[in-house]
Amino acid sequence: MSDLSVWLAQLEKSQREYLLKYQPKDFVEELREFDRYYRWMTDFGFIEAKLDLLGVQSLIEDYDLARISDVLLAQEQRSTLKLIQGAIRKSAHVLERDKTQLVEHLWGRLLDFEVPEIQGLLEQGRQSKDSPWLRPLRANLERANEGALRTLTDHTNSVTGVAIAPDGKTAISGSWDKTLKVWDIHSGTLLRTLTGHTDWVTAVAIAPNGKTAVSGSADYTLKVWDINSGTFLKTLTGHTREVFAVAIASDGKTAVSASKDNTLKLWDIDNGNLLRTFSDYTDLIKAFAIAPDGKTALFASRDHTLRVWEIDNENEFKTLIGNNYGVKAVAIAPDGKTAVSASWARHLKVWDIDSGTLLKTLCCHTELVEAFAIAPDGKTVVSASRDHTLKVWDMNSGKEIRTLTGHTEWVLAVAIASNGKTAVSASKDYTLKVWDIDSRREIRTFTDHTESVTAVAIAPDGKTAISASEDYTLKVWDMDSRSELTTLTGHTSLVLAVAIAPDGLIAVSGSRDNILKVWDLSIHKEITTFSHTSSVNAVAIAPDGLTAVLASIDKTLKVCDLLTGTFLRTLTGHTSGVKAVAIAPDGLTAVSGSRDNSLKVWDLLSGTQLTTFIGHTGYVTAVAIAPNDKIAVSASWDKTLKVWDLDKGIKLKTLTGHTDDVTAVAIAPNSLIAISASSDNTLKVWDLVSYKEVASFSGEYGFNCCAIALDGVSVVAGDESGRVHFMRLEGMGDLGGV
Repeated sequence: MSDLSVWLAQLEKSQREYLLKYQPKDFVEELREFDRYYRWMTDFGFIEAKLDLLGVQSLIEDYDLARISDVLLAQEQRSTLKLIQGAIRKSAHVLERDKTQLVEHLWGRLLDFEVPEIQGLLEQGRQSKDSPWLRPLRANLERANEGALRTLTDHTNSVTGVAIAPDGKTAISGSWDKTLKVWDIHSGTLLRTLTGHTDWVTAVAIAPNGKTAVSGSADYTLKVWDINSGTFLKTLTGHTREVFAVAIASDGKTAVSASKDNTLKLWDIDNGNLLRTFSDYTDLIKAFAIAPDGKTALFASRDHTLRVWEIDNENEFKTLIGNNYGVKAVAIAPDGKTAVSASWARHLKVWDIDSGTLLKTLCCHTELVEAFAIAPDGKTVVSASRDHTLKVWDMNSGKEIRTLTGHTEWVLAVAIASNGKTAVSASKDYTLKVWDIDSRREIRTFTDHTESVTAVAIAPDGKTAISASEDYTLKVWDMDSRSELTTLTGHTSLVLAVAIAPDGLIAVSGSRDNILKVWDLSIHKEITTFSHTSSVNAVAIAPDGLTAVLASIDKTLKVCDLLTGTFLRTLTGHTSGVKAVAIAPDGLTAVSGSRDNSLKVWDLLSGTQLTTFIGHTGYVTAVAIAPNDKIAVSASWDKTLKVWDLDKGIKLKTLTGHTDDVTAVAIAPNSLIAISASSDNTLKVWDLVSYKEVASFSGEYGFNCCAIALDGVSVVAGDESGRVHFMRLEGMGDLGGV
């Protein structure tokens, strides 16, 4: 503990609370003691105490004091405080629900910064831990100066639409969870949830006065809301199919909606009356936009055209041709003269509305563009894509300015605030992210895999680790330096499995290309290949290092001789693809897990099925066997782990706590400690003696795999972003004793 935290703890409660609330501000505005302010703001004890008492936003705002122009701090001090604030703000959505993650997240975001005060802060945090935790050994989260400013989490399904109020302070999001949510953009606070739709919310727009919102839904209706109170005002009915787009005219009195019933409808927002229906379309209208003057609208149709209309007299006066893929999004620039469209392609097109001329093409995302927004000054466009990124474009030059990364799924919507600097994106990953599109914030700096990490293994000597990835490669890592030694190439599809032999000299990988490869780790070369008839989902090597067992999508397991390159026997019995396999330490028994929701225990010498374990209600994704050969732990898509007695053939316990698919499990070689990985972005540590969760680490992406070294404390995990995490399990004491 720091001296400051000790001193604060000794104070009377009322005095301590007063100091935590007001002392930083008093240092700056009243006492003008800037050095003391700096010392408090870089002290872990103060940070932890303030977070615990007042929450994350109050703590973040204390760092804003350093931005006051007459605060006499050196530039290096300002930069240090900005980094600490950035780390806390980026982790706000995690800390709001679990304040115990403070130390882990400061380490994960700040470890790379060789600043004495930051390194001192991290060490204070480390010393404060009095319970088990997973300590990052290298920065394993987005650094404080990278990527999005903050993440907004509360939706329980894909976020399909977002709009920002004219004052730039409030955003409203719509989701497949049938709700809309109102957010304070600056603090990330969820202000209220709007309920009433009976199906997916597909679109949302905010009136120019910032007081009214209109939402569209797959329930065929639009709803009008009072933003400040969250009150539902009225329902607009008339469409006979799903409503997928809505816009409000500049006068704030009329709204236009588009539906899968091939119509557009013009509504009076105040009284809810339907004013006009545009139905002269033989094909689906995919998108539309209203010009700033409220007199002109631009409609995009599935017939690959853009049509310019005069709203008042319903006369079509121009059709823009030049998009061969079908337009799915369109917007009109603030000058009313330029339009941008996105089609079922990876680029955007910029048009001159008056002449109908295609001015330029903004190219390119690596997957389809889902949505985009034009900044109020008309100079910048931000596009959202299925490639999980947003791109910022210069409208004049047509050049890409930067790419924004952080979402783990398709980005479905984006809006830009009135200041032209802040953007909010919505994603299929259930989150929104707030971005500073005007700054030179760095993009992510790690250079691990370019696609999801699917499997990891650690060599017996603990010096080397190997990761497998959907980018078709394996990477070999030095465990001491956490640096890449080499990349192993040769597979022609997703690499799904990897195992290292007990002697540490060879590794085996399995892939969706139906190939098992054997690698010589001393020279990092492929030495043998096994051809399978189906995808190799998992592989385990026996303790003798001579035999391996492959689990395949073809519902079988195969036992192979690694020396001769031949298959010895096939194990059949599962009724769906086999996703997992583990071999007991005695080498005599194997346990497999399958998409048929079962586990099976096998005699490896005879190939006989010994036992079937039934109990999971989802795919079994992983299995591990304890060092005593007596228990196995399975992981499943049903969000649980189950502990099984291999001798008695019974279930001992179900471990709950994950909130999404459990993707992997590993058991320490020298204790009854297990680590599980989940799509809920967490790693969890379990004591298999008490069956209790004893530690957890919250990441930024779903975890797909994990492994524990023979020392029982070194952990390697891989996530959906392609990052490989190196961590150390600390503070375990006597937990998990065999």
